[in-house]
Amino acid sequence: MSEAEELLATPAEWDLPPERHRHFKDVLMQQIDQDQSQDLSLRTPVRPAARRRFARPAVLVPLASAALAGALLVTVSVDGRAPAAGTTPSATAAGASVTLNRIATAAMASDTIRVRDDQFVYVRTLERSNRGDFSGPVRLGAPHTEERWTAQDPAPLHVTGWIRAGGKDAMMPDQMLPVESPDAVPAGLHHPTYRWLASLPTDPDALLRRLHKEARPVEGESRDQAVFSLIGNLVSGAVMPPANAAAFYRAAARLPGVREIPDAVDAAGRHGIAITLDDTGFATRDEWIFDKETLALLGSRYYLTDPGRGITKETLFGSSAVMETGVVDAKGEVPARAASR
Repeated sequence: MSEAEELLATPAEWDLPPERHRHFKDVLMQQIDQDQSQDLSLRTPVRPAARRRFARPAVLVPLASAALAGALLVTVSVDGRAPAAGTTPSATAAGASVTLNRIATAAMASDTIRVRDDQFVYVRTLERSNRGDFSGPVRLGAPHTEERWTAQDPAPLHVTGWIRAGGKDAMMPDQMLPVESPDAVPAGLHHPTYRWLASLPTDPDALLRRLHKEARPVEGESRDQAVFSLIGNLVSGAVMPPANAAAFYRAAARLPGVREIPDAVDAAGRHGIAITLDDTGFATRDEWIFDKETLALLGSRYYLTDPGRGITKETLFGSSAVMETGVVDAKGEVPARAASR
């Protein structure tokens, strides 16, 4: 059996947000460190750490769409040059708190979408991820589409949703894959339903205390960075009442280290203003990108930042764009606006 066939045949856990692949990057970096010191074979399937990244449940899907996607996403030896399309703009620490509170005000004014327990939240994103190998530089692939259907049933579920990818660089294109766990996952950070999100505190200080309590940082990551990641996952991959969305942004404004970036570009090429959080002890940095006029969330970008791995400057290794969010009655369905396109 070839290495590619082994990867396709081996089950692995999925811990990825709609637009992020940082969890598998972290796990693969740790695995590579072990490989270098213990001369382990790269054929060994990579198992995620116990830490759940981005509030996603541990799920079992074919390795080609999970660990293999992560393997293609990550490179340890990079050439030190950020791709032209993702050059990191100059950043300013001023204004991040003000901007996040403006974003919260805009979110508070948005329409309320009611979601029933028997429905699914649908999110369609455009993704660009690293297609480089373990020994080469980061090489961003072509944009591809990912669709996710998150079950809103508040009961503990083994299958909390479904995912389908399509496009040139998509893994296992056009296949509907279950997001599943060997243990039933109740509604919560790892199964974020509308009902559960609506139950969270809308006072930003109370919410921040709750998130700090529930966050599980990985090695080298601060608790504030873990909270920043949780917030980013929830606001980009879920539907929630406006008051809860506003509370998440106001909570983020209270995190030390948040800063504003005047111009950032999502995977669809849309320019916006970005919010990031600096964690000098961690190997990656995320940006949330918002429309400069409406302050609606556009997408995200992800950077490798660890100079200990030969990186001489921040290197873009992925980006995402939120293209459609809605509520549908069954997996495989798309919102009416998306269906008419």
